[in-house]
Amino acid sequence: MRLIDMHCDTIFMLMRMENENLRSSSLCVDIEKMKTAGSMAQFFACFIYVDELVEENKWEAGYQVALQMISRGKKEFERYSEHLSLAENFDDMMDLYAKGKVAGFLTIEEGGILNGKISRLEELYRYGIRLVTLTWNRENCIGFPNSKDPAIMQKGLKPFGMEVIHRMNELGMIIDVSHLSDGGFWDVIQNSTKPVVASHSNARTLCSHPRNLSDEMIRALATKGGTTGLNLYPYFLRESGHTTIDDMVQHIWHIYCVGGEDVVAVGTDFDGFDEGESEILHIGQMELIYRALAKKGFTERQLEKFWHGNAMRVIKEVTM
Repeated sequence: MRLIDMHCDTIFMLMRMENENLRSSSLCVDIEKMKTAGSMAQFFACFIYVDELVEENKWEAGYQVALQMISRGKKEFERYSEHLSLAENFDDMMDLYAKGKVAGFLTIEEGGILNGKISRLEELYRYGIRLVTLTWNRENCIGFPNSKDPAIMQKGLKPFGMEVIHRMNELGMIIDVSHLSDGGFWDVIQNSTKPVVASHSNARTLCSHPRNLSDEMIRALATKGGTTGLNLYPYFLRESGHTTIDDMVQHIWHIYCVGGEDVVAVGTDFDGFDEGESEILHIGQMELIYRALAKKGFTERQLEKFWHGNAMRVIKEVTM
């Protein structure tokens, strides 16, 4: 059992908890827990919480925060390099796996920090960023976020957002549509020349939160060769926020039935939420979901696709 988790907010939490580290901690993701999970690769988001930034200069301030988070992530990787190292592409990941190490991919969650500057995207690429979540929960220079307001939900990418899509394709960066408006999602699907991901999004049919994907979106993502990663945030699994392993299994089952076995992946969102109740508290417990999926009737071949194969395919096709 090998696991690729396409989204966690652990670096964000490490920036706030000076006494914690990636070796062994109170957080949901650390090296000890990843070993238990059989982690092959972990995507670490540099999440920019723009609501905490000064309104007038929030995007410029956010970019500086992103650079600090990238630095912190790399320092953690270097500190524990016998267990975990930075990966920038498929070959890096496979080399690290052969050495018994976890591949750490760095990502940006909040494309607004580009602030209309395509050169900034190129700079982030040079720093090792290989995935960008285009929006968080606020309008930015790229486009509009998911929203309970239908008018906002239908808005698409801005002209700069289109430029970002094309340049990410050229550079070899994975486009992440989690948090994006429905209109933005369809713009990405229609304009990207490479597979795209919803790194941490569930099925809207089962839980009506706008952060989740409709069946039509799941099918489009599958046709594009992309994936959607099971998000363990309780309120994205069930409206009540009280969730069980069975809820997680049902979301995977639904996504599989709608989009097929090649679209299902994992994007836990661990260390990015502290609300609701869940049977799965950290990444070291992911085997419990795996076993439940096997009991549901999925074959080992299908489970390996869900756990790492589908994400691996996207990494191989997109990154350079």
